Amino acid sequence: MSARKSAEPSVESIARSERRRVAAEDGARAIADAEKHRVDVRKNMARLRELREAKEAADASLRASSPVPAPKKRTRKLPR
Repeated sequence: MSARKSAEPSVESIARSERRRVAAEDGARAIADAEKHRVDVRKNMARLRELREAKEAADASLRASSPVPAPKKRTRKLPR
């Protein structure tokens, strides 16, 4: 008996290599999707930060322009 390998791959090895190829493609796609999600989240965070800072600046200018109310005088409670 000869111990040489045949020139043609077996059905099992073809199936195994196909599963590996599909898994590699799925992994690459998942990594790309995760990176795209990360970029989208950072863009949204930057947009929200700009909105918050603009609102804070508007609130600060509104507070600075409005007059400060005079403190109320305390009245002494009379005992009954």
